[in-house]
Amino acid sequence: MIATEEEMDSGKLDPPKRDYCAHRLLELRGCLKSNCPFFLRCKHELHTYHECEWEDQVLRMKEWEREKRLRQRDYRNELKAKREEGKPKAKLRSRTGSVGNKVTEKQSSDENNTIDDQQMYLYLSFAAITILSFGTRLYKISEPNHVCWDETHFGKMGSWYINHTFFFDVHPPLGKMLIGLSGHLSGYNGTFAFNKPGDKYLDQPYVGMRLFCVTLGALIVPMSFVIVWKLSKSITSSTLASLLLIFDVGMITLSQYILLDPILMFFITASALGSVMFGSYGDKPFTTKWWFWLCWTGVFLSCSISVKFVGFFIILLVGFQTIADLWQIYGDLSNPLSLVVKHFVARALCLIAIPLILYMTFFWIHLKVLYKSGNGDGFFSSAFQSQLEGNSLYNASMPRYIAYGAVVTLKNHRTGGGYLHSHWHLYPEGVGAKQQQVTTYSHKDDNNKWRIKKYDSEPNANEGDIEFVKNGDLIRFEHLVTTRNIHSHKESAPVTKKHFQVTCYGDNGTGDANDVFRIEIIGGREEQVVETVTSKIRLVHYLMNCALHSHSKQLPKWGFEQMEVSCSPNLLNANIYWNFEDNHFPRLPNVSFEVYAPSFWERFTESHAVMFQGNAGLKPKEGEVTSRPWQWPINYKGQFFSGNEYRIYLLGNPIIWWTNFSLIFIYSFIQFFISVRRQRGCLEAQHIEAQNTRLTNASVWLFIGWALHYIPFYTMGRVLYFHHYFPASIFSSMLSAVIIDYMLRVIPQLVYPSLAPTAYHTLLGAFLSVICYSFYLFSPLSYGMSGPHSHESNSTMYGLKWLDSWEF
Repeated sequence: MIATEEEMDSGKLDPPKRDYCAHRLLELRGCLKSNCPFFLRCKHELHTYHECEWEDQVLRMKEWEREKRLRQRDYRNELKAKREEGKPKAKLRSRTGSVGNKVTEKQSSDENNTIDDQQMYLYLSFAAITILSFGTRLYKISEPNHVCWDETHFGKMGSWYINHTFFFDVHPPLGKMLIGLSGHLSGYNGTFAFNKPGDKYLDQPYVGMRLFCVTLGALIVPMSFVIVWKLSKSITSSTLASLLLIFDVGMITLSQYILLDPILMFFITASALGSVMFGSYGDKPFTTKWWFWLCWTGVFLSCSISVKFVGFFIILLVGFQTIADLWQIYGDLSNPLSLVVKHFVARALCLIAIPLILYMTFFWIHLKVLYKSGNGDGFFSSAFQSQLEGNSLYNASMPRYIAYGAVVTLKNHRTGGGYLHSHWHLYPEGVGAKQQQVTTYSHKDDNNKWRIKKYDSEPNANEGDIEFVKNGDLIRFEHLVTTRNIHSHKESAPVTKKHFQVTCYGDNGTGDANDVFRIEIIGGREEQVVETVTSKIRLVHYLMNCALHSHSKQLPKWGFEQMEVSCSPNLLNANIYWNFEDNHFPRLPNVSFEVYAPSFWERFTESHAVMFQGNAGLKPKEGEVTSRPWQWPINYKGQFFSGNEYRIYLLGNPIIWWTNFSLIFIYSFIQFFISVRRQRGCLEAQHIEAQNTRLTNASVWLFIGWALHYIPFYTMGRVLYFHHYFPASIFSSMLSAVIIDYMLRVIPQLVYPSLAPTAYHTLLGAFLSVICYSFYLFSPLSYGMSGPHSHESNSTMYGLKWLDSWEF
């Protein structure tokens, strides 16, 4: 050893670091100190230190091999001596060896007994929490026997899968497909309407779909047990994490109904479990179990984002873990570069390629199963709709070219664009001219139909020469139902004030010069005939030189919250393009719509564009309870699932949630304190250092998991609800269990070591008793409240409304 004891003492080296390379470590620390914060200047010293550690390890291995060979040689010589010298000496040596062997065997037996006991406690704890999880969640699974909260949406969508009816939703399809499959397997035929919360199920077999969701919700608890066990190797932490989830009444409520949330949380937790289990086989790469858990992680990552797009957060967590893992493998100089590349390719295959293939497969199944026309058709392009049985465009044949006098529908060309629409209602007083409203509407009806006319004459579709509409023609559109012409003038649009108002004006097709528009085919040649579906056009007002425009901004209630139509002076705006979808003209030959059939890739990409647009435009319905992210961790406001005689209220167990929230800050302080002491070279007692290491190793990824599933919501502009926090609360509960176990082990040791075991068990028992009692008090929120309300003295919830914002 080159470094002296005095040098190592002054450098405050920990005992494990006082080895053959201590002098190199002292040089590295001196360099880092003198060049702070430009640490890259110390690359040479860092490399020298690592090289020294490697050489030291090689020398130790060689020495161990040498000692092993010497022991084997001595053993052979001893056997030879026994044969030559006779029995008495051998017997004496045998007795001596026997005593030593007995001692060794006894020590080995004690160690094996300890391991066996630990495994027995582990299995018993796992079995107990699994039974408790299913028991608390299956209790009253059939109650209430009416539609609760979002069951009206996801139950209805499950029915549509059973009936093969196409619909539009802002979430990917996997969760709804699984709900539909569970309903089909349990005997539900998809005939219940799911019209609104409170509708009675009567004799409908709805329990199968609830049972499927609650099973996935119950499995979250044992998976969390295994996650914490693998991270902390503490049965106490694992059991405590499970109990925090079991006795959280909010988790029970969210798991018991036909919703996407228990499915999403199951897949997120399964992904985290796979990542942790894969990490536990880091010392056995490319074995069967290593590959199994890597593939498991990839499959469940794909499932997570295939239920809701917020499943992307668990992909980020696993991605960060993978980057850290690969960085560590790359930083180990004993690993050849080929091995690093092999690790990278394995992870790319299982965590990128397999999830992408599965994700696209789910959409392929979704599009194959939903082949019948439904109420979501209008959100998609004309070509997309032509593939849906029952749609007016399915196997449709209509004229390829647009002729004057034809009855047409116009669809905005942007993704998710609606149909040009009007109705008898007028713009209200004070909103431009009090003329007939013009909007875009995503559903098909007769108010979407228009007759296309020349600017100066009335066509007759049944007689006379057929004249086609051409690029650059001046035209008018007459609303078929109200017989008024589409019209614009120099009044501000109702929502987009820089645009001009668009109305319907006139009587029996007669209006004025403000009804005239010039039709232009984008990229078309002069005199080119306008075609159905394929021609991308814009309609430019003849007098004001503004283009007919539509976007996703909605009109107020007087406009039935349909989308605004205006006339935009910006002729380069992306929302001014349209196409003709329907085209009815009796004297023209028809062509089949099969010529417009899109490929799977086109339908896949269009589905995502519509979903992203729908997600961004989500707004709360009238009377709907929404919340903001800052309210979630403090359990500020809950959410009614059932407001009838049998009341269900989504609210986290306040004791558990407030404990979780406070422990986030406590953990940050503890981890900062540990890091500072380590950086300063402070020596800790061996058992305290072991607990510090366990806390850091177990909690850092749980904390990052909580942050990734919570903080991004602050950046979202869409409507948010309380239930969005529950995936983050799973990570928060697991983190809390690790912190509580650490605090109960370390603090008594520092304060009063002789009473530490007693204090540990007493405080742990007291905490468990509190959360069990809080579950007893607040369980009616999940299992149903009837009779008097909480403010009445004879109510079961009397005195439990601790915050005025709680509404039960």
